[in-house]
Amino acid sequence: MIITWVLLIYVMILSGIGFILMGVDKKRARSNHWRIQESTFWKVAWLGGATGNWLGMSVFRHKTKHKSFVIGTPAIILVHLVLFVVIKTRLLS
Repeated sequence: MIITWVLLIYVMILSGIGFILMGVDKKRARSNHWRIQESTFWKVAWLGGATGNWLGMSVFRHKTKHKSFVIGTPAIILVHLVLFVVIKTRLLS
């Protein structure tokens, strides 16, 4: 039970980071300032922040023309959900 909460808090923190990064990068894109590397978004997503990235894409309308983000980010979310279910059912029961 405690591991579930730790995982959820971890994902929430990384999702918050992903969301903030999307907003910051969108603001920088509009003002022609230094941009956040796409690899940073992918790292945050794979480490658990894909939901925040996806919400940031939706709210800020950022990276929505990049098929890799439009398809890849939800795919990572699905991978994380499957891993969570496997961990929860097989390893923690």
